[in-house]
Amino acid sequence: MSMPAALAEVVSDFKEVEGQDKLALLLEFADELPPLPAELEEAAMEPVPECQSPLFLHVDAGDRSSVRLFFSAPAEAPTTRGFAAILATGLDGQSADDILAVPDDFYSELGLGKLISPLRLRGMSAMLSRIKKRLK
Repeated sequence: MSMPAALAEVVSDFKEVEGQDKLALLLEFADELPPLPAELEEAAMEPVPECQSPLFLHVDAGDRSSVRLFFSAPAEAPTTRGFAAILATGLDGQSADDILAVPDDFYSELGLGKLISPLRLRGMSAMLSRIKKRLK
């Protein structure tokens, strides 16, 4: 599976924990979602309607060797925030080519399938899909 080192490290962190500890780790990520920069407003960001909770993203590919990713999700949507934070941690600052090479179903490696509904997991897939669409 082709993943940037930062994303592979996140996947490894999830593989090291079991059961409910995976959810706790996801919530830790949710708390670490970086705030939006002052110059970026949610209204100018792309919505991801496939997510069950409101999520907005912005892909800055001005420098394709270091793509910047920005996400906005409400605090009352910790699962969605966690997914966004995983993508931010693993893909922000990576090259466009490296992001495009990430398997669309990489999130299955996190082992959350038994803990989170397939509908929620599809939200993470949709986020990655929209990022890739912007980069193509």
